Amino acid sequence: MCASVSFLSRALLTMGTAMRRAGYGVRLIVLATFVSVAPPPLHAAEGAPLEEAKPDRQIRNMDALSVVLLRATAPKDARSAATLGVQRQGSGIVIDNSGLILTIGYLILEADGIEVIPADGKAVPATMVGYDHATGFGLVRASAPLTIKPIELGDSATLPEREPVLIAGFDGVAPAYVVSKRQFAGFWEYLLDSAIFTAPATVNWSGAALIGRDGKLYGVGSLVVTDAVKPQTYSPGNMFVPIDLLKPILGDLIDTGRVSGPARPWIGVNTQEMQGHLVVTRVTRDGPAEKGGLKVGDIILRIGGQQIAGQVDFYRKLWSKGPAGTEIPLSVLQGAQMKDFVIQSMDRAKHVRTRTTY
Repeated sequence: MCASVSFLSRALLTMGTAMRRAGYGVRLIVLATFVSVAPPPLHAAEGAPLEEAKPDRQIRNMDALSVVLLRATAPKDARSAATLGVQRQGSGIVIDNSGLILTIGYLILEADGIEVIPADGKAVPATMVGYDHATGFGLVRASAPLTIKPIELGDSATLPEREPVLIAGFDGVAPAYVVSKRQFAGFWEYLLDSAIFTAPATVNWSGAALIGRDGKLYGVGSLVVTDAVKPQTYSPGNMFVPIDLLKPILGDLIDTGRVSGPARPWIGVNTQEMQGHLVVTRVTRDGPAEKGGLKVGDIILRIGGQQIAGQVDFYRKLWSKGPAGTEIPLSVLQGAQMKDFVIQSMDRAKHVRTRTTY
């Protein structure tokens, strides 16, 4: 029989529980090779980049789908503690036979303690292998062998819109559709050219596996969003980082913990487009922008004398100025005054207190 039939039989074991948990009235029709799901509803609550960790929640891991529960603890003085918290919880995806586990990087950023928990509930210590700020991927390795079959990587470029998929997390499986594949700009100096968006929205998305009808891995869960179908339309869903972005950097992450070559310039601002303007909503403590004089509420107008046409344009112009360490000239409206600043950019990885073990 084809591989998708075996995949279906494993997934159906917990799908009913996952659907009841998610609260969606979705009708399943079992076909010869997969699951057909009724069109996703377009109403759900808005979320945030990281769901609240619930250590006492029942573990319903999916060993058959190569997913484990991942817990990480960051020190109280971690730079990311204010935004991501100290106790973090999400999913990890086993991708090789040596215990290498893929997850979304913010779960393990600056962590000094990591453990993975398979379906038997026995925690296994893990160490951080690598983290890539550009894609958001993180890798850890279990300290002992896991009796879990690794998942095969798919080709996310071939995953079409309206394709039925499964979202597999540590607490179960939820059916969904791919509703769009498009550019995604994050407020934290982050940009993906072709992120994968699914609907309906599911809980516990952090590090969840996006699995195609062939049982292969197509993406890693990153966010819950309110505009999955298209920008500026209320259509709650989830955003996944495409697995194709991992393939060219996987070797570097395993060998050195980071991607080879010059790092992008980073200045440490969160921004949001408001009424046609790019507004600074947060300045990273002790980051280049704070040291250079930028403040919350500033409006960034030009970079290197060039007008800025939104967040994406700002990122592209910023990263085109040179490698990390390049001076970034900005023209800013600060209060009622026009001011020019020169920000000394840096490698973002050098700002966080990452504890890496290779």
